[in-house]
Amino acid sequence: MSAPTHELIVSPFLDEHLVLHPGSARGVRIKTHRYLELRQLAATGAPLPAWLRAAARRGWNLDLADRSTGETVLVRDPSPYGHGRASYEVNNGCNWACSHCVYGAKRHEGLAWEARERLLHILRDAGVLWLELGGGECTIDRHFPETYTLAYDLGMMVEILTNGSTLYRPHVLDLLTTRRPYRVTLSVYGATEATFDEFTGRRGAFRKFVRGLDAAREAGLPLSLSVVVTRENAHEAPAMRELAARYASRVREYSHMSPTFTGDADPLAQQAPEFLHNRTPFTGCDAGHTSLNVNPFGLASVCKISRDHPIPLLKEGVAGLSRLGDIADRALQRHSGCNGCSLQKTCTTCMPLVTLYRKAGSSLDRYCQHA
Repeated sequence: MSAPTHELIVSPFLDEHLVLHPGSARGVRIKTHRYLELRQLAATGAPLPAWLRAAARRGWNLDLADRSTGETVLVRDPSPYGHGRASYEVNNGCNWACSHCVYGAKRHEGLAWEARERLLHILRDAGVLWLELGGGECTIDRHFPETYTLAYDLGMMVEILTNGSTLYRPHVLDLLTTRRPYRVTLSVYGATEATFDEFTGRRGAFRKFVRGLDAAREAGLPLSLSVVVTRENAHEAPAMRELAARYASRVREYSHMSPTFTGDADPLAQQAPEFLHNRTPFTGCDAGHTSLNVNPFGLASVCKISRDHPIPLLKEGVAGLSRLGDIADRALQRHSGCNGCSLQKTCTTCMPLVTLYRKAGSSLDRYCQHA
């Protein structure tokens, strides 16, 4: 595999300009005139300016002495669309069979490489700087290596969501250490082999998970772990937290089960009632305006939950995203029983998620304070 072509990314991001180092979530804000300076220096092959060499040394311990701007920095063009973040579901297929999964039927379906290549260029042109690659299990997709490599080489900061089952394989490790993601996020489904394997419906899943974690830690990949608590593994919740803390400083816990993205109720049966807790009020989000989700067929939606009125990016191109903000605004409007509700200001659930709960026939106590 060829080596990456840049050490730093300089890019507009919403109303700011950032300098980023692939493989690190840390960034440096710069003024607009510094961004314009670097665009010109990169085009002419001039040496790196002293202020950028100093910033790279402070921020990432990089020694960039005697390097030209053109060979070191990838300078991204401004985008009129302003979508700084995106999630791309590479393929909904998965090698595990978790009963809490929000993807429902996990079919191995996705775009052919030529179409996927076009899609990644569209996302770049939309302004996407931070890209999450997920699934399903993205690393088992046949075009994952090319997808990841192109996203990286186009100047995107890449995070992968993975179950960890392939992280120990040499070709995956080589890919992720040659072109480092800024984050690798895995989910913890149990602290023992028996619980983990039963949860995933796959014998040997726990051994592959731990082997992948060990390989990723040894390679110095930036790990983030999500502890997922359901009725199947609630008895191991403390041990799951301890396991996660041994591998990652960034640990999150998820205990509220949701319907599938198509509104099926099956995952709700996995809820551990004793782990339901009060959530913070939903005060709005900028999904659809500054971020978006793309499904395995290149259909862009407001987010993973709000998938109505998808935009076919391969047909309409980046210009189609100009409609996404209006779609998002309509999706967030309260309607039906929520319209005029006196508890709206303290409601913890966005309207698209309420719609999924209703479609699944969920009891009110899962999503509504009036319960």
